[in-house]
Amino acid sequence: MNIGILEGKNVLVCSPTASGKTLIAELAIAKCVEKEMLAVYIVPLVALASEKFKSFSKRYESIWRVGLFVGKSEEKSERINHVNVMVCTAEKLDSLLRHNPSWSGRIGVVVADEVHLINDVSRGPTLEVVLTLLKFLRKDIQIVALSATIGNAEELAKWLEARLVKDYWRPVKLEKGIALNGKVEFFE
Repeated sequence: MNIGILEGKNVLVCSPTASGKTLIAELAIAKCVEKEMLAVYIVPLVALASEKFKSFSKRYESIWRVGLFVGKSEEKSERINHVNVMVCTAEKLDSLLRHNPSWSGRIGVVVADEVHLINDVSRGPTLEVVLTLLKFLRKDIQIVALSATIGNAEELAKWLEARLVKDYWRPVKLEKGIALNGKVEFFE
């Protein structure tokens, strides 16, 4: 199935953990970097941002210049201009975008990992504002949204103007059971 990821189409990918969502995002990022544009990878937590930064830096060290942008420190545009993949939290990206950044014109793709948190009362509004602002700033920006658990996928895909990809394949069988007093009893 061709979902248009390499043609710059917006995509919402809903599939279980460890089923390849990040690989789909990496394909979009690679295409963006190839065009000498900036890829932005948004995650909900600083710890996850650090993990993605380390993973991308190690795996793609010869072709991607990855930067980690988290926390409350002031960022200089010069530092952003030296990366082609920006890993950040939605809160940090929101802060960076509010300072009329010249670098925002370089953004080619935005990956929203754990996009189901758009429904979270504490983090969701910021993610929603950032995605809305990016869609407004750049009509041609590609959005790749990833989620393992989302209840309103069709509605979110429509809002993002994205193709919806749903898959239920799991690399490891999911088993349900009850743990009690050191014993686990699985359901048939």
